[in-house]
Amino acid sequence: MAFTKINSMQNLTTQKIEDRIIEIKKDLLQLKIKKATRQSFKSHIFKHKKHELAQLLTIETKKNNI
Repeated sequence: MAFTKINSMQNLTTQKIEDRIIEIKKDLLQLKIKKATRQSFKSHIFKHKKHELAQLLTIETKKNNI
């Protein structure tokens, strides 16, 4: 699974970016809960979700500063 490119997310509206940020944070919480309860999960998803979250937060900051 390859990382998403930041260029593909830059055309999103501010509202869609905020919605996606919330969605990713929920996904990360669910993964943490699965890890804590020792359920099966794919550990590499943590890295991908955190990477995508960082990209979205960067884009959001850039759009707010302009």
